[in-house]
Amino acid sequence: MTTAQHKIGSGFDRHSTADDVLAGIDLTGKLAIVTGGYSGLGLETTRALSKAGARVVVPARRPAVAEEAVAGIDGVEVDELDLGDLESVRAFADRFLASGRTVDLVIDNAGIMVCPETRVGPGWEAQFATNHLGHFALVNRLWPAIAPGGARIVSVSSTGHHTSDIRWDDPHWNHGTYDKWEAYGQAKTANVLFAVRLDALGKDSGVRAFALHPGGILTPLQRHLPKQEMVERGWIDENGTPLNPEGFKSPEQGAATQVWAATSPQLSGMGGVYCEDCDIAELAPADGTRVGVREYAIDPASAARLWDLSAELTGVNAFA
Repeated sequence: MTTAQHKIGSGFDRHSTADDVLAGIDLTGKLAIVTGGYSGLGLETTRALSKAGARVVVPARRPAVAEEAVAGIDGVEVDELDLGDLESVRAFADRFLASGRTVDLVIDNAGIMVCPETRVGPGWEAQFATNHLGHFALVNRLWPAIAPGGARIVSVSSTGHHTSDIRWDDPHWNHGTYDKWEAYGQAKTANVLFAVRLDALGKDSGVRAFALHPGGILTPLQRHLPKQEMVERGWIDENGTPLNPEGFKSPEQGAATQVWAATSPQLSGMGGVYCEDCDIAELAPADGTRVGVREYAIDPASAARLWDLSAELTGVNAFA
C-alpha cells in the first residue's frame, strides 16, 4: 500500500506537552472550536490554544459545567451542543454561522467510550452516533465558515480503531450481541476515515484534515468503565493507582498530538494522515501490535463509502 503514513522526525515525542509543540507559534487572531474542550484532554487543549493567543469556542453538552471549568482562561466562550442530537448540532452551527465569524481550527475532541448499549436519535448506536456522526454533521454544517487556505480539522481517534473496522452490514448493532469495545473501535475507525475523506474533499480549498491517537490517559473518558474492569486490564490496582505510570500520559502530554496536528508548520501541505506521539504514525505492524494505523482505517475507498453513508444518515453534505 502506497501511503504517506511515515514519520517525519518532528523532534517531539510521547513526553512532549501541548505547550512544547506550541512554543514559538502565535495564534493571535485565530479562532478554534474544540468539542468537549472543558474536560480531560479537551480542557488542556483549550488552555494551551488560548495561551498561544487563539480565541476558543467550547461547544458543551453541559454548558454550566463547562463555564465553571474554563473560568479564568482568556478568550474562551461556551455554547450548547449535544453531539448525539442532530437538532442540537444544527442549532449550534446556525448560531455560529449567524455570528459571521470564520473558523481556523476545529478539534473534534469530544466523545464517549465503551458505554453500555445506548440508543440516540432514530435508534442509532450511541458511540458511532456521538463520536462520528455528530462530528460529521457539525463540520459539514460549519463548512461555510471554515476558512479556506489554511484551516485544519482534527479528528481525535485512538488505538481503539485497531479493534474493529466499520461494520458495514450493521453499524448500529441492530443484530447480534452488543460488544461495547467493538462498538468503540468502529467509532474510532470512523474518526480516522472521516479525516481521510475530508482532507481529499477539502485540500483544493486549502483545508486539511488529520486524525490522531492522543495516547493512554486516565481521564473522565473512562467514566463508563467499572473499576474492576480497569483492574483486570492492568490499568490500575484495587486502590485506583495506575499500575504502569510510565504507560500513561499526563493530560498535558495527551493534548500535545492534537494541538500539534492543528497548528504545526511541519505539516504544511500535508493532510489525511493519522498521527501519534506528535508525529505522523507508521502503518501498524502485521503482528497485531496496537501501534500505528491499520490499513482499513486509511483506505480511501472505505473513507468515501463512510462519507456517503454518513451523509445519508445525517442528511448533511457540504460537498454534494
